[in-house]
Amino acid sequence: MALSLFSKLKEGLDKTRKGITDKIDDLFNSYGEIDDKLFDELEEILITADVGMQTTMTLIDLLKAELKVRKVKDVHEVKTVFKDVVEKMLTEKDNKPFSIEKTPTIIMVIGVNGVGKTTSIGKIAQKLKDDGNRVMIAAGDTFRAAAIEQLKVWGDRTGVPVVHQSEGSDPAAVVFDAIQSAKARKVDVLICDTAGRLHNKVNLMNELAKVFRVIEREYPEAEKEVLLVLDATTGQNAIQQAKVFNEAAQITGIVLTKLDGTAKGGVVLAIDSELDIPVKLIGVGEKVEDLQLFDAHDFVEALFN
Repeated sequence: MALSLFSKLKEGLDKTRKGITDKIDDLFNSYGEIDDKLFDELEEILITADVGMQTTMTLIDLLKAELKVRKVKDVHEVKTVFKDVVEKMLTEKDNKPFSIEKTPTIIMVIGVNGVGKTTSIGKIAQKLKDDGNRVMIAAGDTFRAAAIEQLKVWGDRTGVPVVHQSEGSDPAAVVFDAIQSAKARKVDVLICDTAGRLHNKVNLMNELAKVFRVIEREYPEAEKEVLLVLDATTGQNAIQQAKVFNEAAQITGIVLTKLDGTAKGGVVLAIDSELDIPVKLIGVGEKVEDLQLFDAHDFVEALFN
């Protein structure tokens, strides 16, 4: 029997749940009262799960305040209050979910090699096509031959055309060609892969700026979405990547991959709190349907229940 999306989410968060929730349960079950030592141990659990120092301190402060407001004295009620605090943190911003509301739309996808960028593009293309959109992919990561080949495989698999040139071509030229082709074919969504080489930040910024100029000049009427793909298994390093990329591009959303492969899924909270960029899609498995729209309520329910 096929698992529901929520069941897949819960299954995908199994390692994180063991890294956070099981430890929190053990903590609250071993304490008879709410005291500073309890908060110190909770703090350690969260930091170990890559929630990050800054976000952890914020959560602990919010938890203490909420416990005071609710006049909670029983340690076994703390988990419910903590769960509410986490969900509130993830939902208080006015973040629009990932969706194609108007067409044409151009989705720029950025991120370093190895984070699952190419696979995410293929899965997004499949999802958008399944929703009835005419989709095209631009293979703009021209400095990694495998990226072009992988996208062509995804294109064959999904029936989505892929515009590409030879390895080493100018990414902006690929995007230019793709825009002209997308216009001619009346494509609804053009997904543009781009190079993500952080070892030379200046080159990266210049390259992305050039691509963005081409998009603005050639397709000013198109809606724009800039998605940064991050690997959840890299924890706090993912946040550092995001900060660098955010200097080069106005990121509108995060695609967080490989959540099923890490006990450090607490990085979702750190990203939301520290970066002020919404997590829009999360990867909890290998299949197309395992790249899910991020829903804060479902995420918290899957994590804490």
